Amino acid sequence: MNSQQIEAKKEEFEKIFTENITREGAGSILEYLESTDFFRAPASTRFHGSHPGGLLLHSLNVYYCLKDYLARERAKELYRMDYSDETVAVVSLLHDVCKANVYKESFRNVKDENGVWQKVPSYDFDDRMPYGHGEKSVYIINGYMRLSREEAFAIRYHMGFSGLEDKNTVGRVMEMFPLAFALCTADMEATYYLE
Repeated sequence: MNSQQIEAKKEEFEKIFTENITREGAGSILEYLESTDFFRAPASTRFHGSHPGGLLLHSLNVYYCLKDYLARERAKELYRMDYSDETVAVVSLLHDVCKANVYKESFRNVKDENGVWQKVPSYDFDDRMPYGHGEKSVYIINGYMRLSREEAFAIRYHMGFSGLEDKNTVGRVMEMFPLAFALCTADMEATYYLE
C-alpha cells in the first residue's frame, strides 16, 4: 500500500474505533497506537500483509470478517453469539497490537525465474518485549483500557489451534468463550482468503 492508501485506511480504522469504542481509556489506546508504527507496520515478515500498512489492513479485514460471521442467523440463533458493537471493534481492531514496533525493514536473497540470486526487501522480526502473541496484546490493551473476560480470552486465543498453546486448553477456551472461536475464524478468513 502506498502512503495515500495507508492514510485512507487509517482514517477508516479511526472512524470505526471512535464510533464504537467509548469505554474509559479508549482515547489512550488510540494515542498509544499513534506513538508506534501500528498504522505503517506489516502484518508478518513474509506472509500475509508483509508490506507497509499490512497490519492496519489486516485489523480492518478481521473487523469486517467478524461482523459478517456474527451477523449469520446460525451464529445469532443457534450459537447465541450476541456481542456489542464495542466488543466486536475492540477484539478485532486490537487483537494484533502485539505486532507494533516488532518488524524491522531488511533484505533477503531469493532466486529469480532464471535462478539468479536477487536481494529483495523483507522484514525481520525483532520483539523487544517477547511476552507471547495474544497475551502480549491483552497486556498492552489492559494498560490503557479494561477488557472484559471474554474479550481478553478472545484476543489471547485468536490464533486458535495454529498457536503454540496446549490444544486441550484452546478447545476448552473456545467452548467457554465463543467469541474466541468467532475471532479466530475471522482472523483465519482474513489471513488466508483476503490477504
